[in-house]
Amino acid sequence: MTLPLLYSLQHCPYAMRARMGILMAEQHVLLRAIKTKNKPPHLLQISPKGTVPVLLLPNNQVIDESLDIMLWALKQNDPHNLLHTQDPLALERMLELIKLNDTQFKPVLEKYKFYARTKDMAQIYYQKTCEEFIKQFEAKLTTHKYLMGNEKSLADYALLPFIRQFARVDKHWYLQSEYTHVRAWLNELLHTPMFTKVMAKYDLYMDCGEEFLYGAAKGNKYLGSAK
Repeated sequence: MTLPLLYSLQHCPYAMRARMGILMAEQHVLLRAIKTKNKPPHLLQISPKGTVPVLLLPNNQVIDESLDIMLWALKQNDPHNLLHTQDPLALERMLELIKLNDTQFKPVLEKYKFYARTKDMAQIYYQKTCEEFIKQFEAKLTTHKYLMGNEKSLADYALLPFIRQFARVDKHWYLQSEYTHVRAWLNELLHTPMFTKVMAKYDLYMDCGEEFLYGAAKGNKYLGSAK
């Protein structure tokens, strides 16, 4: 194996995060698409926790956290300066915001998504709890175009899948909400060729035994049968 191997799930926000990092860093990996109910034995062998994304490097190092995959990719190449290397404190601030998303916003978002089916007071409660975080993002985006300033950063792409989920829970309410800067930010990032490529659908590895080249500037290229 000469290229890293990525196990990915199309709509998983963590897998989306990893795919964005790889794409923005212009790295090349072999992608194996999976579904949670039928995981490849090799995935479980290299990462027993069985969650995606999982990246296996040619030296057999396994990276099975989405943020770590993003950081790995951007440390190989950061053509868009998403790490804001000109500012020695930038990465620390980005990681603080991502930690807030992952440890505080994401658990509440999951409950908001669950109770949205019930249309009762619980949904309203968790919506308002989510809003406490959305207000923080809105305040940042009121001050500057992106979460960390006037240039895109690691934080924008790391949070994008989760804010996208929030917006999709109750679309009518979201579109009428006061969070105009969040909407503008989200719309810009979603309506790009990059995001279209990130969300491309692949045949499942367990169904067809195929893997695909991902991250190439020339587009996704079918590689044939996986070994």
